[in-house]
Amino acid sequence: MTRLSIEIPALSTGVLDRRENLREPERLAAAWPTARVITVSPDGGFRTAAGIDGLHLVTSPATEFGAEPPGGAVLLGSFDGRDYWALPDPGRAEDAAGGDGAGSVSGGWATVRTIGPLLPDDEAALATTAAALLGWHRSALFCGRCGGLTEPDLSGHSRICADGHQEFPRLDPAVIVLVHDAADRVVLARQPTWAPGRFSVLAGFTEAGESLEGTVAREIDEEIGVIVQDVEYLGSQPWPFPRSLMIAFAARAPRGAELRPRPGEIDDARWFSRDELRALLRDADDGRVTPSGITLPGPVSIARRMVEAFVHAG
Repeated sequence: MTRLSIEIPALSTGVLDRRENLREPERLAAAWPTARVITVSPDGGFRTAAGIDGLHLVTSPATEFGAEPPGGAVLLGSFDGRDYWALPDPGRAEDAAGGDGAGSVSGGWATVRTIGPLLPDDEAALATTAAALLGWHRSALFCGRCGGLTEPDLSGHSRICADGHQEFPRLDPAVIVLVHDAADRVVLARQPTWAPGRFSVLAGFTEAGESLEGTVAREIDEEIGVIVQDVEYLGSQPWPFPRSLMIAFAARAPRGAELRPRPGEIDDARWFSRDELRALLRDADDGRVTPSGITLPGPVSIARRMVEAFVHAG
């Protein structure tokens, strides 16, 4: 099989200026009057609006929230000559939950999973960063060393307890793997908790002291009982649900290898040919449900890019 090349996935294309020197208090204070603020519901909802060129995040002038960054605000980064911040909006939980399923370009409240592929690249990066940072703040209220309460620093990129212990946002690396036979077939599997008929590539978290390549070999062996070789890096995608970084690989399995799904973790695993995947992708683009009832990963995920890359390589 020729080397796979995947398209850069949604949530990975935007480029924000995230340099540490942007977080200096004097610079933040000087930039605040021209900054913009994004509000985020507790369940990760963002307010969007439709424009003539597509969907956009709704932002507000920073000065509407005070003369300086209020408590709980986090600096997302800078682009187009201005800073962007995010603030939790506890009054929007119901709106976000009700609006997430539409995924349309008409605007409303929705999460990154829905609007990620619809936003301009830089705005998708803003939303992804906001979801990751605010989610971390909600779960990092206590110091991991002394157990005391922590407080966010001015720009929201760390938390500090009364004893001066500083903690930074956690990021959980996870591999996501396209297992192929170096010919015409790939493995897709489903977890017991997924919606009926949903299949995707295999994935798992990296453990302490383990390399990414080691994670690939272990996870595939554990989940479907197959030993893989020729592990090849494909790309990565931030996945703030709640704090993952998805690192994509392709790996070769023996042709015709028997799949042995791990009970309780993998409900089903199958070999799919390019023609089968091509038909599934075509039906997904047309909004149709296939006779088999099988659905592929959504367009926001790097998993979808991996399946598309395999189909287009043949």
